Amino acid sequence: MKFLSTLGWLLLEFVLLLAIAWACGALYFDGPAKALAAILAIAMLAVLFLVKSRLRKFFIFGGCFAVVLAWWLTLKPTNEADWQPDVAQLAWADVNGDQVTLHNVRNCDYRTDTDYTPHWDTRTVRLSQITGVDLAIDYWGVNWMAHPITSFQFADAPPVCFSIEIRKKGSQTYSALGGLYRQFELIYLVSDERDVIRLRTNYRHEDIYLYRLKTTPELARTSFLEYIHTLNVLRDNPRWYNAVTDNCTTAIRNQRTVAERAPWDWRMLFNGYGDRMLYERGWIDTSLPFDELKRESLIDARATAANNDPDFSARIRAGLPGMPAGTVAD
Repeated sequence: MKFLSTLGWLLLEFVLLLAIAWACGALYFDGPAKALAAILAIAMLAVLFLVKSRLRKFFIFGGCFAVVLAWWLTLKPTNEADWQPDVAQLAWADVNGDQVTLHNVRNCDYRTDTDYTPHWDTRTVRLSQITGVDLAIDYWGVNWMAHPITSFQFADAPPVCFSIEIRKKGSQTYSALGGLYRQFELIYLVSDERDVIRLRTNYRHEDIYLYRLKTTPELARTSFLEYIHTLNVLRDNPRWYNAVTDNCTTAIRNQRTVAERAPWDWRMLFNGYGDRMLYERGWIDTSLPFDELKRESLIDARATAANNDPDFSARIRAGLPGMPAGTVAD
């Protein structure tokens, strides 16, 4: 019994140490002065080694964590800031029956990945003309993490892409640790494929794999309207990006009602393996073994060759497995 009691206290102390580590991170990334994180860490180490009473340690650690958490929860996201040029505008949409007018569709003129002229267009599409949905999976670093880009196909209009990203201010750069806190607002970028896909393949030299999702036009229209709804909500109600709970992949799942969400899978978090999950669930082409399908779905060379071609979208799809021929409109 004494052993179990000791083990229980040790586990509790471990949980409290994790909570304090989180609190130090919150002060470091989101606090008014980074020195506060160091002060808290030193103070808690002193408590850990100098305070003998376990119960007293519990109250001190728990109290400090609660105070930091209560403050952190008061931080609110905003749509008003000195945004970087590529995320300076928020997309939004008007829905009038079958017609959807998209505002602030990004279509940058790139010279390099950091030297570009932003253009923000207005585009009108018809829900009845949606023919399918493609998913581009972008590998920007390690194999177990990726960035999904959803591209809706139309019979009478070029594809419309949605990319869920962080909205960076001033000189901000992405930080995986910072993404666990309240460093970045979330943005739904609406873009032309020659922007959001070509940027990654031709200028950042990242690997993109393009898959056609197995869905019906009716379900594709429902999915499109889910994105549109979220766009319009974010215009008036900004929200924080979080690398775990509200990122480029989990946000897609969270668009749907709880009853309609796909079953949770660890590959929704480690999304570099997301295409294998889609394959196992039969949501992408399964006529080939997965490894062969993935190898054949890499579009880097196609995108480089197409580059500024007005037929960019058609050329990056030519010959891809599971991709219907002639489905991309000019």
